[in-house]
Amino acid sequence: MNAVIDYGNSRIKVGLFENSELRKKETFSEEKDFISFINDNSIANLLVSSVTKAEHDLPKEIHVEGNRYFLTHTLPLPVTIKYKTPETLGVDRIAAACGAVAVMPDRDLLVIDAGTCVNIECIDRELTYHGGSIAPGIKMRFDAMHQFTSRLPLISAKADPDLIGASTEECMQSGVVNGMLAEVNGIIDLYKRIYPNMGVILCGGDSSFFENNVKHPIFVAPDLVLIGLNRILLHNVGL
Repeated sequence: MNAVIDYGNSRIKVGLFENSELRKKETFSEEKDFISFINDNSIANLLVSSVTKAEHDLPKEIHVEGNRYFLTHTLPLPVTIKYKTPETLGVDRIAAACGAVAVMPDRDLLVIDAGTCVNIECIDRELTYHGGSIAPGIKMRFDAMHQFTSRLPLISAKADPDLIGASTEECMQSGVVNGMLAEVNGIIDLYKRIYPNMGVILCGGDSSFFENNVKHPIFVAPDLVLIGLNRILLHNVGL
């Protein structure tokens, strides 16, 4: 069994894989619980991706039978990175791109990762990662309207809000959710002018706001980052 770990800002996500098959996934808020989980399983190889920790900060108590890897842009990857500043490229974006080519091979691909930010990744059928875009996510937009005005309330997103808001709260809901949906549809339109047969993959915590409303055919892959990390791990162990 191989393990991949996605260290986030507040949570640690772990995926256990047999070759390319995700057998188990868990999310932890405490590092000690994550360490116990890993050590309770027989782990052959391990890959860690972290937006918060350096490699030397990782816990030393983790037992792994084989190889350990820490994801950076210099680690051998199953895609070619064509990015002006690869050292600034987020490891979550790298993992999403590698996950895309694993779940939908031999195609030009667009990944829409709707989380804290909306990350868009473009990968062509030659396995070249070109980059994409980063925009504020749903919660960030609601937070900004409240923080940078004196009277707009702090509210949460609502699925399928009315297009024409009849109250301030409804107008905010429409502006954020319907505005982001129009933004996502428009971005896909622009990319399809370049890659007409491009496949579109949706992931991220806020993907439910878009999966039934995007006008283009999409493939929803909630575990795309874990799948991508495992694809990178298999690439490095020669499988």
